Amino acid sequence: MAPAGGGVVPAALSLLYLCGAILSSEYFSTLTFFNSDLHKHGCSSPAEWEEYAADCESAILQLEDPDCEEGSNPPCESIFSLNAEKILNQAKLFVEQRRFPFAVENQNTNEELAIGYVLIGNGLNDEAIKHFSLLLQILSPLGRISEALSDLTKAIQLQPSARLYRHRGTLLFISEDYMAAMEDFQQSLELKKNQPIAMLYKGLTFFHRGLLKEAIEVFKEALKLKSDFIDAYKSLGQAYRELGDFENAMESFQKALLLDQNHIQSLQLRGMMLYHHGSLQEAIGNFKRCLQLEPYNEVCQYMKGLSHVAMGQFYEGIKAQTKVMLNDPLLGQKASSEYLKVKYLREYSRYLHSHLDVPVAEYNVDQDLPGNFKNHWAKNLPFLIEDYEEQPGLQPHIKDVLPQNFDSYSAEVQKLICTADRLGALMQYDTLGFLPNLRVHRAMGLATIEVMQAMQRTWSNSKVRVNGKTRQLQWRDMFDIAVKWRRIADPDQPVLWLDQMPARSLSRGFNNHINLIRGQIINIRYLQYFSSILSFVKERILVYHGAYNPRVLQEVKQALENVNKVEDLLPIMKQFNSKTRDGFTVNSKVPSLKDPGKEYDGFTITITGDRVGNMLFSVETQTTDERTQQYQSEIEALYKDLTAKGKTLMLSTELGDADAVCNLILSLVYYFCNLMPLSRGSSSQSVEVKSRSKVYLFLVSVFSAVVSTPRQPSCEALLVYRPKSV
Repeated sequence: MAPAGGGVVPAALSLLYLCGAILSSEYFSTLTFFNSDLHKHGCSSPAEWEEYAADCESAILQLEDPDCEEGSNPPCESIFSLNAEKILNQAKLFVEQRRFPFAVENQNTNEELAIGYVLIGNGLNDEAIKHFSLLLQILSPLGRISEALSDLTKAIQLQPSARLYRHRGTLLFISEDYMAAMEDFQQSLELKKNQPIAMLYKGLTFFHRGLLKEAIEVFKEALKLKSDFIDAYKSLGQAYRELGDFENAMESFQKALLLDQNHIQSLQLRGMMLYHHGSLQEAIGNFKRCLQLEPYNEVCQYMKGLSHVAMGQFYEGIKAQTKVMLNDPLLGQKASSEYLKVKYLREYSRYLHSHLDVPVAEYNVDQDLPGNFKNHWAKNLPFLIEDYEEQPGLQPHIKDVLPQNFDSYSAEVQKLICTADRLGALMQYDTLGFLPNLRVHRAMGLATIEVMQAMQRTWSNSKVRVNGKTRQLQWRDMFDIAVKWRRIADPDQPVLWLDQMPARSLSRGFNNHINLIRGQIINIRYLQYFSSILSFVKERILVYHGAYNPRVLQEVKQALENVNKVEDLLPIMKQFNSKTRDGFTVNSKVPSLKDPGKEYDGFTITITGDRVGNMLFSVETQTTDERTQQYQSEIEALYKDLTAKGKTLMLSTELGDADAVCNLILSLVYYFCNLMPLSRGSSSQSVEVKSRSKVYLFLVSVFSAVVSTPRQPSCEALLVYRPKSV
């Protein structure tokens, strides 16, 4: 084994992750180091922890002062405190008494490890995660992780055991080598079957790779080994949620909370799922309970504020947002995504509140909000905006939105809502990974009805009220109706028009980027499109060689016939093109209907790496000013034709006229999707196309052109060369 200062520190980190609650998502704000029995009694109590007896002592976290007598005055208190000096002193005491696992010879390293355990014992789980994560970042470049893996590999070669495989699998897991980790957990389970935690982590390796169905089956196996395994139920719920299966996810979270009603991660995850399902009032109940148990939980605080604002309860919403804002990260600490987003959300909430009594048709978010604010918000940049003037604070004369009872509505309004719900339900994607959001469904259904009404008035030569002006409806106004409804449904996502951004930002372009495969991680939402994209790439490769390398065209064609996986493409490109090294790109073209023979830039597919686990497979669209003008001219021509055909339809009973109108609508959606003129509406680096696609899809339903089981319209539009007809 390596010297004490080498491989042992990462081993301690592996124990932290292995003993802790499962890290199934980046949304977790806490990590429970020990389960309840272990926390109270040390390592030796639960059967599944017996193999860890050699790694830690029963007194690892003695929370009460050993010199304090019960019933004394003053009463015994926890030896831990939020006071930083006391935490440091307690850590030093741990080091002196060797009261933590995996102590090493380096005194500074021991103190850093001890601080993490003190934080855990004090219930500061979030801070403990950040502390150990920072320590991991420091140790990894020093080669300590590699040393630990090397040591464990040597030990396994000498005398393989379930414990050694499990330890190495854990290190591989936190190093994000999920495939190798899965193999080690499997080896460990073959040597010792009754290991629910190892089974859980095996499932996690599938979960983090996007293989959700496989993860679900393994989590079920873990529950067979331990029927009251809270973390397995919670992880099962999260896997179902990511798959888009609300009912099974809800059942799994419920079982976890029946075992422990105070399980913070299950409350947090269930609350987030309820929010994204459109059940905001139920979500708030989960976030409130979460905050009762853990007042400084940023995720629950942020989501509570967001839920209140989405329901029109601005006072409670902005109060919760302000609490997140006040939780500044410590020096050298990375800010959470909630902390980065909350200032934008609070300003937008103030803006919405100040316009609460103003009809939606009378104001325009894209024109009213400052350009730099929109640019920073869409790009998820830190809130560092020069000369920014804050939105007005809450004004007492503007009251919050009052909850409404459906039965109190008139029969006409009830019918309108029910019709909107039916239309909105048609927009649920029939693909994996999309959770049904009833609130968004209703919003898009209402948007569809409003567009129908606006188009009918336009085709009858009437004017409409748009952004405070009465005029003829234009194509942007038509889409903007859906954009506004989408913003109302979920204020968290900045659905903004890119061409309304500051000129400087637009000249640089906005990249809409989707990772289909990144390393070992598969994006399940686009899994069903992989074969179509692979076929498209093959076609473009043949077109390229036909134009620039015709002598080997037949050989390339034969080689491509045997390619069934993306990772097999790069070796072929290297074989027939000396310029191909680490990767290659394929560009699509979009034909013009307005100017036959002319083509516009479409999207770019990038493939790097030639083996599983070491590749990037992505789709990107760059929205520049020039490209925007090209597509907008196409859309304007189509809209002009649509208006003329619509007026004819109003006076006709011929079915063919209706088909012509539907075909023009589909063409509009085709160019709109390829243009991607809206901001990403997501806090992640990759594009969250879902929020935009809801806007794209609504128009297709205007004249019953919606199919009953829609897929993703943005992907459908990208992968065909020209608009389809009904």
